[in-house]
Amino acid sequence: MGHRLSKIVTRTGDSGTTGLATGERVPKWDDRIEAIGEIDELNSQLGVLLTHELPAVVRDFLQAQQHRLFDLGGELSMPGVTVLREEDIERVEAALEALNDELQPLKEFILPGGSAAAASCHLVRAVARRAERRLWALNAEAPLNTFALRYLNRLSDYLFVAARTLARAEGVQEVSWCQR
Repeated sequence: MGHRLSKIVTRTGDSGTTGLATGERVPKWDDRIEAIGEIDELNSQLGVLLTHELPAVVRDFLQAQQHRLFDLGGELSMPGVTVLREEDIERVEAALEALNDELQPLKEFILPGGSAAAASCHLVRAVARRAERRLWALNAEAPLNTFALRYLNRLSDYLFVAARTLARAEGVQEVSWCQR
């Protein structure tokens, strides 16, 4: 395989447009580019989370999801191409259930926080939810792969459970939300 990024400075975006993988040029504020940017931020936040000490089962799963998020970004940059599949969603659901089986059932909402790793995981979850909203907005104007939409929903669910798992692993008490 040749070098995909042999030239980083191209100057092609200096006029406010950027290229999709199809070769089409679109404005940098295009909804598709915004969605790609959200996925990039989500992947970057996952990278920050991975700098923490994490249980191997969580670390390995999240590293695999970074690859899936790159797949999703590629899918978004090639309208009409489908990369994410049902199996990707099933893997997230299985990983989520495995972690959740080890946790006490929730009786109340919990506040994001706890340990540094758990708080970082909650932040990644919030970014995942925002990315999901952005994809749904794009889907309203240009239908997307339904697996991609479902994948982000499940990934954010996984991240919630992972945050709880990280707090538990570090012996941090979760703080329940109390209404005034």
